[in-house]
Amino acid sequence: MDAGYDVAYLTHALADLPVMLLGRLRSDRVMLRDPGPARSGPKGGRPRRHGGVLTFAKPDSRHQPDLATATHTTRYGTAEATAWDRMHPRPTHRGPWLDHAKEEPPILHGTLIRLPVERLPGDRDPKPVRLWCSATAATPVDVDRWWQSFLRRFDLEHTLRLLKQTLGWTASKIRHADSADLWTWLIIAAHTQLRLARPLAEDLRRLWERPAAPRRLTPARVRRGFRNIRATAARPSAAPKPSKPGPGRPPGSKNRQRATRHDVGKTAKPAESIKEYQARRG
Repeated sequence: MDAGYDVAYLTHALADLPVMLLGRLRSDRVMLRDPGPARSGPKGGRPRRHGGVLTFAKPDSRHQPDLATATHTTRYGTAEATAWDRMHPRPTHRGPWLDHAKEEPPILHGTLIRLPVERLPGDRDPKPVRLWCSATAATPVDVDRWWQSFLRRFDLEHTLRLLKQTLGWTASKIRHADSADLWTWLIIAAHTQLRLARPLAEDLRRLWERPAAPRRLTPARVRRGFRNIRATAARPSAAPKPSKPGPGRPPGSKNRQRATRHDVGKTAKPAESIKEYQARRG
């Protein structure tokens, strides 16, 4: 996920599920280390909860990383990833953490990754990317898989956008979960057909789109020429017979099988400060 999401709070909220979260951090953030072994002074006192501070904007605050990998890519050149294990943020009583104002914020350990690359498309300044993963004790293979998965997030977002806007994933009004699962599998099958029909489709591109090789067409471009493919492709099923829609419910009758209404989960605008949160609760 991108830097606009609070990956630490989502890790805390989904702690009872077998999921692993990976998100980008802003360049003005800081991360904390473990305090190390407890030491009691002559006056006693509370043990420390946090250790040293790693400030992203201050290179001198970085300590020796636990892992370092280097990968050669065709698009970005050499990508050198450095990782620090068991790094945690310091949650404050703001935003989603306002609901936990009466309790101490938890310590959420994870793996911090710093990823500088050699170049960017368009001769842009290659600024390093900071990622935080909710998993610990990572291996070099894990670190490389995590940052590569983060770079592929745009492909996932555009695929979901195609399923919703072009193939009509959310257009159907389905009442039952089993029907929704069946409709989802039909959409996946349609997407697979578009992928397999790449070599057969003609590039019917718009005026503002760049030309693409036949085997590099996107599913949306394949769909534009799919009607020409369908006319020459073999069809194992019979042609559909024309029919008329049913009569429906007689005029004036009442609907005796109303659809179940589910809570969509929308809430009011969240409070931005602890004072505003306390004022709303009275």
